Amino acid sequence: MSIFLGVNIDHIATLRQARGTKYPSLIDAALICENSGADSITLHLREDRRHIQDNDVIELKSRLTTKMNLEMAATDEMLKIASNVLPEDCCLVPEKRQELTTEGGLDVASQIVRMKEVCTQLSSNNIKTSLFIDADKRQIDAAAECGVPIIEIHTGHYADAASKAESELELKRISDACEYAVSLGIQVNAGHGLTLLNTTAVAKIESIVELNIGHSIISRALFVGLANATSEMKALLLESRAI
Repeated sequence: MSIFLGVNIDHIATLRQARGTKYPSLIDAALICENSGADSITLHLREDRRHIQDNDVIELKSRLTTKMNLEMAATDEMLKIASNVLPEDCCLVPEKRQELTTEGGLDVASQIVRMKEVCTQLSSNNIKTSLFIDADKRQIDAAAECGVPIIEIHTGHYADAASKAESELELKRISDACEYAVSLGIQVNAGHGLTLLNTTAVAKIESIVELNIGHSIISRALFVGLANATSEMKALLLESRAI
């Protein structure tokens, strides 16, 4: 089974916003990623607009040659934007103003009614919806109750593991969660904190359809260029799946 790579370009926008300039161009970055093996482009339009801006979403939707995966909080504002822009995919994520980046999975189980409403509205606009959740059976059951076709497993706990034993434990949690989700008929994607050093083990989990990776690719691009950083990650995914 093949595996797909979604490249998150948020931190290209972070660099641009640091000076309030028009460069680096998100369009150029996205096209380079697509031409270098990315199967989709991920971007997170946050409430505080710390990196991606509204116009970025609109412009990218008209220029991408693969597909857009729009990460967003389950708010009325974001629902309106998604309903106007119509990205192919939307991933609902938790969001806190004070966090540096998304710190964990969405607690779907505690807000099923609201999640159902949001997922139904996105689906009515032919947007494929996913929920970014931890590798937790309770959250997977809640996602199934919401009727979403896809979940994205948060791999941050695995990526941040302080020891080999902890890493192996987190990896097993991810693998078990993937197997359980697939048994319910849910597609599994994954991402967060993945690098060239820790991605292989996750990519070997055959039930994972797509990995979304951003920060490490953009950081690597400083040394080898964005095209090379994207293509080497895609090659790693394909090699991992072939083993």
